[in-house]
Amino acid sequence: MAGNEQSIIIKKVKKQVHAHHGGAWKIAYADFVTAMMAFFLLMWLISMTTPEQKQGLADYFAPPNVSRSTSGSGGVMGGTAFDSNGARMPGSKPQVMMTKSTPAAPKSPDTDDLRAAAAGQGTKNGEKDDRSSAEAKEASLNREKVMNAREERSFESAAESIRQAMRDNPDLAELSRNVIIDETPEGLRIQIVDQDGRSMFPPGYAEPYERTRLLLKTVAKTLLRLPNRISISGHTDATPYPGDKGYSNWELTADRANATRRILATAGIPQDRIYQVVGKADSEPLFPEDPYLPGNRRLSLVLLREAPVAPPGFKP
Repeated sequence: MAGNEQSIIIKKVKKQVHAHHGGAWKIAYADFVTAMMAFFLLMWLISMTTPEQKQGLADYFAPPNVSRSTSGSGGVMGGTAFDSNGARMPGSKPQVMMTKSTPAAPKSPDTDDLRAAAAGQGTKNGEKDDRSSAEAKEASLNREKVMNAREERSFESAAESIRQAMRDNPDLAELSRNVIIDETPEGLRIQIVDQDGRSMFPPGYAEPYERTRLLLKTVAKTLLRLPNRISISGHTDATPYPGDKGYSNWELTADRANATRRILATAGIPQDRIYQVVGKADSEPLFPEDPYLPGNRRLSLVLLREAPVAPPGFKP
C-alpha cells in the first residue's frame, strides 16, 4: 500500500507586491490648480481695475525711485493711456481751442467792383499764391514739429533730472513713491501724492511738512532751467473739512497751492513763470472709483507746453 501512495506537492505562489507610488503627483497637481486659480484671479483683477489703478500698482511695486509713466497720466498709481494728444485724467476738462473770426465786410457796389478787380488780378497770380500758401503751411508744420520734438526732449531731461536728484539725496529717497511724473496734453506734470502713513501736509493745514518743502525746492532747481510757465493746483479726497463752516476743502487746496507757489518763489522761480494757482478740492479725484483714498490728496505742478509762433503772413 505504501508503494501506491502518491506524493502531494504543495506549490506556494508568492504575490508580487507593487511598489507604492507615493503622493508626489498630488503635490504637483495641487501646485497646478493653485497656479491656475492665481492666474484666473489675476485676469479677473486686471479686467476690473482702471488704468490708473494698474499704474498705481506698478509704481507701488517698482524699485524705490521716481516712477515714470510713459503710458498715461497718471497716478500713484495713476496714469491713463496716451492717445495722439497725450493723457487726460478722468474728470479733467478737455482743452478748448478758441478762434477769433473777422466780421464780414458790408456789401456795396463799390466793394463788389473792388472784389471783381481783385479776383481778376488773382487769376493771374493764382498759381503763385497757391504755391506761397502751401510753402508757408509746410514751413509752419515743420517748425511745429521741430519745436514739439525739442520740447519733448526738454521734458524728458527735466523728469530724469528730478529722479536723479531724489536718488542722490537720502532724505528724499523715501519719498520716491509719493512722486508721479508724466506727460499730459497740458505739459509735463509732477504730482506729489499722499500715501497711507505718509502725507505731504499735516491734516487740515495749508503749510507742508519740512520733507515736502525740501522736495519742492529740489523740483524747483530743475524747473529753473526751463522757460515754460507753471500751473499749480491742490487736490483733496472727498472727506469734508472738519473745521469751521466758513472754511472748506476749496479754501484748503487753494491755500496749499499758494503755499507751494511761495516755496517755489523762495527757490528762485520768477513770479512771471507762474501761470495759475488753483484749489480744486475733490473735483478731480485721482481715483474716481474711491474718492476717499489718500492718493486723491495731492499737489500738481504742470510745466505747460508753449504754443509755437506762426510765421508772419501764415494763414491756416
